Amino acid sequence: MYCEFYGLEEMPFNLVPDPDYLFMSSQYQQALSVLEYGLTKDGFAIITGDVGTGKTTLVRKLLDRDDSKYTVGLLNHTVVYERSELLKWILFSFGIIPEGVEGQVQLYGELTKFLISEYKEGRQCIMIIDEAQKLDFEFLEQVRMISNINFGKHQLIQFILVGQPELRDLLRKPELRQFAQRIAVDYHLSNLSQQDTYLYIMHRISKAGGDPTLFDDESKYLIWKHSGGLPRIINVLCDTALIYGYAFLSAKINAEIVMLVINDKKQGLTPISNGNGTLSLEDASKKLE
Repeated sequence: MYCEFYGLEEMPFNLVPDPDYLFMSSQYQQALSVLEYGLTKDGFAIITGDVGTGKTTLVRKLLDRDDSKYTVGLLNHTVVYERSELLKWILFSFGIIPEGVEGQVQLYGELTKFLISEYKEGRQCIMIIDEAQKLDFEFLEQVRMISNINFGKHQLIQFILVGQPELRDLLRKPELRQFAQRIAVDYHLSNLSQQDTYLYIMHRISKAGGDPTLFDDESKYLIWKHSGGLPRIINVLCDTALIYGYAFLSAKINAEIVMLVINDKKQGLTPISNGNGTLSLEDASKKLE
């Protein structure tokens, strides 16, 4: 709707994780380096961060670098897993339907056969478990046992656990001491700083083919202040600001437009931070009349 008006090739602030739009701030570059190193090590890689910090996008960026080297499976929170069916779910996530195979020993054999086959073809098997903070001790212990599958001296499956900060607390529990000792690398993603928020907005606008100065400095400040530096909320505010800007036929996104967005979002379900806005709703409306 607003793309043509603002000279954009596509919508720059979609909520769907897109590794092409990942803003490589210093912390994301560091996190990516940590993950890359983790794939060369035996053990688990752990990525944590608040909801909307870009954890899934970061992992996809890592795996998009050379798809031919990896065979990737994904377990996410949309499925309620039974511990007794973990092996079956892992096989499903690798695209294998084990017809007629039900027992744990047979399923383990099917998975081992597949992992060895991929290893001989020069591909590394990676299993990503999203929303891992929701898992219990017994489930994680099963994951640890599966991670022990090897061929000679080589570990055949690498697990990346992605979750909210509660995952770090979970893995510090005494019951998971053996699991924690197998963690090769871990990284916690923080919210964006004020400067990185500005650069993030400019990066995504530029990536979509637009003018990186489309949002003026005061509007970017308000977005940072009221999003708390959380990328997902930044995207919501920026996308809505572009809709409002188009409705007002405004060539630039200014503070008045952003304050209207923020006040409207506060009436809805978007979790907006209580930033110190420089304009009231009434003042913003008057300036846009």
